[in-house]
Amino acid sequence: MTPRRRRLALVLGIVAGVSIAGALALSAFRQNVTFFFDPTQVTAGEVPPGERFRLGGMVTQGSLHRAPGSLEVQFVVTDFSHDVPVSYTGVLPDLFREGAGVVAHGRLRADGTFVADEVLAKHDEKYMPPEVARSLKRRHGDSRAEGAAPSTAGSSEGAAHAPQVATPAPATASSTSGS
Repeated sequence: MTPRRRRLALVLGIVAGVSIAGALALSAFRQNVTFFFDPTQVTAGEVPPGERFRLGGMVTQGSLHRAPGSLEVQFVVTDFSHDVPVSYTGVLPDLFREGAGVVAHGRLRADGTFVADEVLAKHDEKYMPPEVARSLKRRHGDSRAEGAAPSTAGSSEGAAHAPQVATPAPATASSTSGS
């Protein structure tokens, strides 16, 4: 084999190896992606059958039902337009309650019930998952999402309206000496 053919074989081998590694990485990434859907999208049939996804919305008031003596819980998630029943077996987060924002990870059964593997609840009074806030805002305008919009703490917009407090300059050694 001539040196030129040897180099060509080496380059082709490297290209093939990089292509295979890229294809494997892309495949792994695609398997780990979970998409977010709101109840309107779920009831419209936009969810791929058999796929894991995230369902987000508000827990409907009066919809929480617990099975006595077990960890099984049923509740309804709404975007104030459509509702999706949810079934979950496990311990709910401490902040989970009716009328609060929730994101559940799981699959949709053939009967239209979402079977959650994991349930996440909001973490303070003003927080709502960004996907839920956008969905509610898109469906119902600013009126519903304003009170539950994500907090702007730490953003430059919130800092612009913060009161300015002047701090005194520290005293230097020359100003305290009596000479």
